[in-house]
Amino acid sequence: MKKIAICILALLAISCSINDDTQQSYIELLPIESVTVPDEFTRGETYDISIVFKRPTECHAYKDILLKEEPDGLFIAVMSTVFTGNFDCPAIDNSIEKTFTFQPGEEDLYVFKFWHGTTNSGEEEYIIIEVPVVD
Repeated sequence: MKKIAICILALLAISCSINDDTQQSYIELLPIESVTVPDEFTRGETYDISIVFKRPTECHAYKDILLKEEPDGLFIAVMSTVFTGNFDCPAIDNSIEKTFTFQPGEEDLYVFKFWHGTTNSGEEEYIIIEVPVVD
């Protein structure tokens, strides 16, 4: 019985060895190209907000939309998972549209800051849209 247990443990140890070819990933923000936002919100209603972005390579996979409240507005960005490893990542140029829902709260004006990328000098660029809320 001990021999069988030792053989099973040896097989498990071999099959679980770490391989340098394992797939790894990290999160990267993708610039938002364009947005569709209503001209105004009615308090208590729910709205769809659409964003369009591009996947730069086949190794970029859509993960989620990041929505973060900041003192000067709502920061919105597209999160992608970038897979790395020993394989090709051909460049692609396909636009993707995603939609999220938004329901205004007590504010009378919402400032949306859609992340549009970073300039060559390292400055953040945004598509800024202000939407008033009516009753």
